[in-house]
Amino acid sequence: MNEQPLLRVGALSKFYGARVGCREVSFELWPGEVLAVVGESGSGKTTLLDCISTRMMPTSGTVEYRLRDGALRNLFDMGEAERRFLMRTDWGFVHQNPADGLRMTVSAGANVGERLMAIGERHYGRIRQSATQWLERVEIAEDRIDDQPRAFSGGMRQRLQIARNLVTGPRLVFMDEPTGGLDVSVQARLLDLVRGLVNDLGLAAIVVTHDLAVARLLSHRMMVMKDGRVVEHGLTDRVLDDPREPYTQLLVSSILQV
Repeated sequence: MNEQPLLRVGALSKFYGARVGCREVSFELWPGEVLAVVGESGSGKTTLLDCISTRMMPTSGTVEYRLRDGALRNLFDMGEAERRFLMRTDWGFVHQNPADGLRMTVSAGANVGERLMAIGERHYGRIRQSATQWLERVEIAEDRIDDQPRAFSGGMRQRLQIARNLVTGPRLVFMDEPTGGLDVSVQARLLDLVRGLVNDLGLAAIVVTHDLAVARLLSHRMMVMKDGRVVEHGLTDRVLDDPREPYTQLLVSSILQV
């Protein structure tokens, strides 16, 4: 594994008045590593993800990201244009609701191609070829390239959103409940696809989920959050098989009893 962390989060906090979103969260993420952030609804995991991905300004703390030239930059010291460029090129963000990450009134091919145009690609033939290849990678038939996402099933929309995010070769992908709202059989297929792509492309990822089975399948490490704080952090299998904190023990036992 690379000697240098890709992402370094230091004492990150977000408050909504007196209410705690997240408090004093610190960790490092390494290239090619997948970190799961788990906890019940209201635990702070989505607030944390939104702050790390610069979709929300934290109250205090730092988020440092290693650029392709090796420089480690505090994301909140960057200009808005620099952060937007990172979002279009080096990062992906997979929303729970695919409609939040897609343009629903343009074709599947255009959804994928737009990301390429955002980094300067202008050759229509190359854009369409790349879009076709990525649709195939996410198991969407080539003859659906000109269909709009609103004609797709929920699982197909989520796969299209993944293709749109990965076509530019990002190094870091944020995923917010990527299988939420999907039928169990569709979830399993999507998780297999995501795990394969993450491994094949050597992606680093932060996955927010309330589903411990998703965390076990996708992640190397896990952070458990409660009331905005990280209460346990370690290798995924260790945390799930031998939880040390009472809250984590409750989470794991509640799954086992279902």
